[in-house]
Amino acid sequence: MGRFLFVVPPLVGHVNPAVGTAATLAARGHDIAWAGHPELVRSLAGPDAVVFPCGLPEGAPSRPAELKGPAAFQFLWESFLIPLADAMAPGGRAAIEAYGPDLVVTDQQAVAGALIAESLGLTWVTSATTSAELVDPLAGMPKVAAWLDGLLAELRGRIAGGAGESDPRFSPHGVLAYTTRALLGPAELPDRVWLVGPSVAARPARPDDFPWAWLDASALPTVLVSLGTANTDAGARFLNTAVAALAGMADRVRAVLVDPGGVVEGPVAENILVRPHVPQLALLERLDAVVCHAGHNTVCEALWHGVPLVVAPIRDDQPIVAAQVVEAGAGVRLRFGRADAAKIAAAVEAVLDPAGGYRKAAEAIGESFRAAGGSTAAATRLETVPAVSASTGVRGA
Repeated sequence: MGRFLFVVPPLVGHVNPAVGTAATLAARGHDIAWAGHPELVRSLAGPDAVVFPCGLPEGAPSRPAELKGPAAFQFLWESFLIPLADAMAPGGRAAIEAYGPDLVVTDQQAVAGALIAESLGLTWVTSATTSAELVDPLAGMPKVAAWLDGLLAELRGRIAGGAGESDPRFSPHGVLAYTTRALLGPAELPDRVWLVGPSVAARPARPDDFPWAWLDASALPTVLVSLGTANTDAGARFLNTAVAALAGMADRVRAVLVDPGGVVEGPVAENILVRPHVPQLALLERLDAVVCHAGHNTVCEALWHGVPLVVAPIRDDQPIVAAQVVEAGAGVRLRFGRADAAKIAAAVEAVLDPAGGYRKAAEAIGESFRAAGGSTAAATRLETVPAVSASTGVRGA
């Protein structure tokens, strides 16, 4: 059978989709290994995952909240993604050389894996866990695009001896895109992009201390409020404002609010449950709406379950994903920095109203996700890449 090495950044939303695909491949008898942050990967892929450790950048600066648009994009690459690639490169090279994979599957934000694999003459496929790069966020900004090309060329020289010429964000051998046209829209795509739909898979069980009885105690619609795991500092004001908004809707909704950083102040109303973490996939089966930052992972998991959204994008790919949600009719968008309690409450009321059609649109997108195949389709695509086909006897695409 084939040997697959997944190269992933230390970002939960980028590891989770790969976990489902890797699990499907493993169930079919293939060998799986990872290159990344061992603790994070094993927490999501399971304690027995084979992980080759990769370094992390030291002293990454916090991003100024006022940065938006091209400035935020440049900060992301210059201050995080390029330093991350430099830090991951030694471990990524060691993983490839020690494991000897037939195919390297490298996340779109773990560009070191792509550059090193290409320099060693290996076949690699891109894992695009968000659709932001697929729709070319730099269209109309040629100076920023040229600036990024220069950064990547310098990186290629440092970690890959200048070998190779492919864009490390888009493998010529294939791009796994965890979305569908129902959410992505009609944007023109690069060659060999495979729209496989989200890879939504069960995760390793953690102690289930969630008070499910609290959900069962009321028939009111239930709303989840979550800003993900990387937005604790930026999200304090929004989360506290959401608490105020939902407290004023006590006769109409109840809410589960995720507060990993403990930023919610004081006691909250009885219709609000504040938790540091939640079993999100299990919870989504019982939700009526989600208020979130438009992270691609959370958006896709909500839509997979047919749950409409209130999206308040903060940065990076989130404005693009939020726009896709709105264009698809599956949610309402708020301005993260300006959303007050009245606006949050009105948005929640809107997506819960059957007459608005948000639930119906969300369910239609969810149906498209399941039809696309998710992790099953992704695994099949990887099996038919010529490098894997040659080693396993699987017929190539």
